[in-house]
Amino acid sequence: MKRTEYSQVDPFTTKDGSTIRELMHPNVGGSQKQSLAEATVPVGCKTLEHRHHESEEIYHITIGSGLMTLGNEVFGVSAGDTILIDPGVAHKIENNGAEDMKILCCCSPAYSHEDTELLE
Repeated sequence: MKRTEYSQVDPFTTKDGSTIRELMHPNVGGSQKQSLAEATVPVGCKTLEHRHHESEEIYHITIGSGLMTLGNEVFGVSAGDTILIDPGVAHKIENNGAEDMKILCCCSPAYSHEDTELLE
């Protein structure tokens, strides 16, 4: 069985500035082709605009609300919303709500710093 325990996964900061916990990743838990992480964006903060050249990414907002920039679009997001981010598309997210925003981030292939290009 391949699994992780939340309390045993240490958070770290990604290139875009968000704090994440890799819940499942080839380096954590043993997945082969994808990763699942929980990102936290504190109140009043935002990630740096970036893109992934290889990875398709899915954001699922579990707690909080904010503004998502996806390519040339800017739109509100809140708990329960799910956003598909195609490879190569610039994106960032801002927490303009009253509580820390929590996002489940699924990447296929798995997230890597090397696949992340900062745009600001």
